[in-house]
Amino acid sequence: MPAYRYLIRGRVQGVGYRYFASREAESLGVAGFARNLPDGGVEVIAEGAEDVLAAFEARLREGPAFAAVASVEREAIPPREAEKGFHIR
Repeated sequence: MPAYRYLIRGRVQGVGYRYFASREAESLGVAGFARNLPDGGVEVIAEGAEDVLAAFEARLREGPAFAAVASVEREAIPPREAEKGFHIR
C-alpha cells in the first residue's frame, strides 16, 4: 500500500487542523498520524489505497474552517503497515 508524508503550511496550528485530519483519515480508512512542527506547519503521514489517499490529500488541501492552507507538499515514503488507525501526536 502506498504511503506519503505531507507537509502542510499556512495557518494550520491552533485551528484544529490535526483533529480535522484525524476525522477525515478515519472516515476514509487512512492509517498514519498528524503532528505539529516547530516551524508552524503540520506533518501528516498517511497510508492507504492510492484513490483513498488522493481523496485524503484533497481534504488536506481544504483544511478545517479556520485554517488557511497555503501549500501541501507530498513525498512518497516506504510503507509503514505496522501502524493501524490514525493518531494525533
